Amino acid sequence: MAGAGAEFGKVVVVTRKTTLEELVERHGTLGQARFLAASRGGSLDDVEAAHDAYRAAAATLAGAIPPGTRSQWIDRGFLPNFLFGARDLVITLGQDGLVVNTAKYLDGQPVLAFNPDPARIDGVLLPFGMEAADETVHAALAGRLERRGVTMARATLDDGQSIEAVNDIFIGTRSHASARYRIEHGGRGEDQSSSGVIVSTGAGSTGWYRSVLAGAAGVAAALGAPAATVVRDRYRFEMSARELRFSVREPFASRTSSADIVCGHVTDDVGLSIVSRMPRGGTIFSDGMEEDFLSFEAGVRATIGISGRTLELCWTSPGQ
Repeated sequence: MAGAGAEFGKVVVVTRKTTLEELVERHGTLGQARFLAASRGGSLDDVEAAHDAYRAAAATLAGAIPPGTRSQWIDRGFLPNFLFGARDLVITLGQDGLVVNTAKYLDGQPVLAFNPDPARIDGVLLPFGMEAADETVHAALAGRLERRGVTMARATLDDGQSIEAVNDIFIGTRSHASARYRIEHGGRGEDQSSSGVIVSTGAGSTGWYRSVLAGAAGVAAALGAPAATVVRDRYRFEMSARELRFSVREPFASRTSSADIVCGHVTDDVGLSIVSRMPRGGTIFSDGMEEDFLSFEAGVRATIGISGRTLELCWTSPGQ
């Protein structure tokens, strides 16, 4: 194929609507969106600047794809119905969440993730900026970029249903009521009542897992625990590590529930099992997508472990 490496048959670029585009869709016109923002004492200046930055990044990326290369651009809303080819090079242009959303629909295809707006996006999963887009795309198509296998998590129910995650899995209840379940880990088990269990990957360790540790450390520090800061700062672990970490949110000890198994590691040898004690409302979802969930009702067992799939993320050129 002209203009692309023999390894790939097509480039698929996954984009997302900007906040400005979503506002215009909701309110009908840009003028109306501006009027509503102004009536509430606000402005769309930063939203419009972010939109302009994203559109400029998209234009730069379009110009970086070699002439003659088969390419297709899709919005993330079409991901559930899009069929990726085995020889696709997948390029994402957006926040970390776009990489996470896309990964759920891939089976080993490499992802080249660009940060379209470093001034506004941290980009933990976005190693490449737009300033070298042309060089980066050419290197990816020629197979000169190293790939980093990002460990994913999987929750499997005893009826065979499963759900996977790049960042984290939540096991709990759909409401603010307490989740009730039995947790089993490392040969130990106990009945618990809590706000749910979070299982994090290395990629997700800078997100929800970090916030859980920060909250626990803050409480401990307020009570005078000397090691609170150390605990707070030990959130990060490698995204390629063959491990997951779980934490129980707000465990409540009572006559019928314990709070001893509140955190731990999940590896290829040490799994995590949770049996629902909730007659209704139990749920398991991943990566913050509550609408895509497994029902977790009383008696159902969920086994959480490392997925057999990884997110193949293009990372750096050899030697960098």
